[in-house]
Amino acid sequence: MLSVLALFSAAFYGAADFCGGFASRRAPMFSVVTIGQSAGLVSLLLVMPLLGASSPRGADIVWGAASGIAGGFGVALLYRALAIGTMGVVAPTTSVCAVGIPVLAGLALGDRPGAQVGAGIALAIVAIVLLGQESTHPEHPAPKPMQAGLPAGMWHALGSGVAIGLFFLLLARASPEAGLWPLVAARIAGIPFFAAIVLARGASFRMPRPILWLVIGGGALDMLANVLYLLATRYGDLSVAVTLVSLYPASTVLLARVVLQERLSRLQVVGMVGALVAVLLIVGGG
Repeated sequence: MLSVLALFSAAFYGAADFCGGFASRRAPMFSVVTIGQSAGLVSLLLVMPLLGASSPRGADIVWGAASGIAGGFGVALLYRALAIGTMGVVAPTTSVCAVGIPVLAGLALGDRPGAQVGAGIALAIVAIVLLGQESTHPEHPAPKPMQAGLPAGMWHALGSGVAIGLFFLLLARASPEAGLWPLVAARIAGIPFFAAIVLARGASFRMPRPILWLVIGGGALDMLANVLYLLATRYGDLSVAVTLVSLYPASTVLLARVVLQERLSRLQVVGMVGALVAVLLIVGGG
């Protein structure tokens, strides 16, 4: 069950990131984050009555609120990175950073995955790195300009990965009895915070209608991914759940290939195959 939930979460995270990154090329970053998170909160409140009763504690709400701030910054930086960089490079880079923090924390807290799962985790990290290799083929689009020695968007991607890793870690600290209330707390804490940033920067929430619908759809997908991740953490080791969820760049890369015509290099193809093998190892040993 953990593997199924985590893999679906990864697919929806990747699709949501593509929507947000694409929208951020045409609208202010923090406006996209605020509207997307608001759409996610509305969609969550609509389905919560169908999920049964829960009994969150005060600590669960605090963990959820803290994860909302960390995750909001992570998403904002990721959208900026996706907007100015190559999606096939940015998304895997963010994932490498995001997977490191919770996995190390999980090991420190006592998670002891078997050898097969450990091999799958290691292969998944290698696969994510390979997915981030830019093509040098003469028929492929030229790489984006460098920024301080790294491809465009990479510094934003690194910062995003750290923040998203903290989001995964903080959200997983909520108790199973809390249900989905930590996610509600995350959004209630994050939305006013990022809306204030929009107003302080003198930006606007207005955007073209097609982009607005894209942002709303991305926000709903992101919330669905969050729900599946939170449920996955309650069925097994945190390190396994986070690693599987962190394969989300695969769907972002595929969407970028189909919609934006970003080509996959040979190393990226190898990375995609490696990611699938890693999933099989983790599922088989989990």
